Amino acid sequence: MNKLQQQNNQMLKYVSLITLTLQNALVGLSMRYARIRAGDMFLSSTAVVMAEIVKCITCLVLVYFEEGNLKKFINSLNATIVKQPIDTLKVCVPSIVYLIQNNLLYVSASNLDAATYQVTYQLKILTTAFFAVVILRKTLIKIQWGALVLLLIGVVLVQMSESGPTAVPSGISQNRLLGVTAALGACFLSGFAGIYFEKILKGSDISVWMRNVQLSLLSVPFGLLSCYVKDGDLISKQGFFFGYDWFINYLVVLQAGGGLIVALVVKHADNILKGFATSLAIILSCIASIYLFNFKLTLQFALGAILVICSIFMYSHQPKSKPISKQSLLEKI
Repeated sequence: MNKLQQQNNQMLKYVSLITLTLQNALVGLSMRYARIRAGDMFLSSTAVVMAEIVKCITCLVLVYFEEGNLKKFINSLNATIVKQPIDTLKVCVPSIVYLIQNNLLYVSASNLDAATYQVTYQLKILTTAFFAVVILRKTLIKIQWGALVLLLIGVVLVQMSESGPTAVPSGISQNRLLGVTAALGACFLSGFAGIYFEKILKGSDISVWMRNVQLSLLSVPFGLLSCYVKDGDLISKQGFFFGYDWFINYLVVLQAGGGLIVALVVKHADNILKGFATSLAIILSCIASIYLFNFKLTLQFALGAILVICSIFMYSHQPKSKPISKQSLLEKI
């Protein structure tokens, strides 16, 4: 039985590695392809809202299965969302932040190639560390500070290696500065929202799925409002789902379900495994970009990407605690 359990754990680790790698790589590649391909261009603001709606429905289903029956499900929603308005309002902060972040990611994917986008977006490690220290009062060890410096150098090298603007089939103009600025903004918001959400989760006994229901319920109305503020004229002329096809539907489901799948597999993945997944995703994005988007891999870009990958492993490294000797133990007594 013990051997069978070890085999199952090993299998779960491999499944986690593959899932995390594919999710990390596919999101960036798919967003880039959706924004540069020829044909009718969909509105990214509507795609963000649709992803939130799909995520909300998925989480509601998961909460229903957690509760076991319809009566308990309704009572749980009533007790968590309706009867705790202050707690629900607290979730407004990350829900708005995530909404802005997802819109910024589309801007970044529209203006940066998938490989550069993937590497640059790793700066969220830096912003997450910053907010972890400021909000959660976490302490970073020396190797983690070194990893953050290495990460910054790697991203700078990648940005400096980029060649001039290239034409894309969709005909949209590529503004590199706008893409980098949007990516940096998304990194900043990702770090803040992630740590804020972690603090909320730690401070209550509400399940992750119910918290995601709260997030989506607040994100959807905010998202619809931003859609009509930003693209109201285009929506009235072309329709909400203009430019949607099977690929955009897949992208919406990928964005909605990707994070939820990661939440399921992360408990089976240690820090080293997550580092492997992120690193493999960067490598896959670079290789795929060469074949799909005519990306030109330079020595400087490769060096920057290697530094970023090294920094990921360094930051996720957990040093083993030193065993206490008998002499030290006697001294403490």
